[in-house]
Amino acid sequence: MERCYPHLNLEERRKLAKWLDAKIPIKEIADNLRRAPSTIYREIKRNYYRDDELPQLNGYHAVVAQDAFEERRAVHRKLIRYPGIMAAVRSGFDAGWSPEQIAGRMKLERHPMRVSHETIYRYAYSKDGREEKFYQHLPQHRLRRRPRGARRHHGRHFLDELAIAHRPEAIADRSQFGHWECDLVMFRKEFGKTNVTSLVERVSRFALVLKNPDRQSKPVMEGLIDSLLNRPLFAGG
Repeated sequence: MERCYPHLNLEERRKLAKWLDAKIPIKEIADNLRRAPSTIYREIKRNYYRDDELPQLNGYHAVVAQDAFEERRAVHRKLIRYPGIMAAVRSGFDAGWSPEQIAGRMKLERHPMRVSHETIYRYAYSKDGREEKFYQHLPQHRLRRRPRGARRHHGRHFLDELAIAHRPEAIADRSQFGHWECDLVMFRKEFGKTNVTSLVERVSRFALVLKNPDRQSKPVMEGLIDSLLNRPLFAGG
């Protein structure tokens, strides 16, 4: 029967290394350790030592495997060792918060012990986190984290001549009525297609908040046009 915890301890790793050297079949090793064969295969794959310069050293070594395991676990040790921190993270996820919001809230509320958003991300993408499906609470819902060097860098969306730095001085210094600042607030996909447009007139600071039933640009723009044309403040400006 497989034990309730997934990782081998150092004593089990010592036995595994000895039995591998003796060419004992994996199935027999798994039976001896009372583990599933898949657990043994996974252990060997994750902690197998390779040295390109000295290939004669390649192999499964108990102490090396234990060090590799400890190094990986140290990345998210706080979340594992301290139930209070884990409870706070789970509570934030249940509220629909991102790791950045959870970490920021901990700092704001001066938790005696807290974690950074990077620690939360690393735990979510660790083996333990994937088993708990923590990734489902992240903004991108990815099962595995994209390597930082491979993350997409979005280019400029607007022509340079349309940049805000080139707007007329009368708009920049708020000396002319009738110019609006617009922003679009998007929500996570599980909350549906609904989103919100905010409009603020730069001189009066008069604000409008519009609920949009769809994410497509056409209904959003139509909502903006209809709202502004039907406002006496706009029409009389």
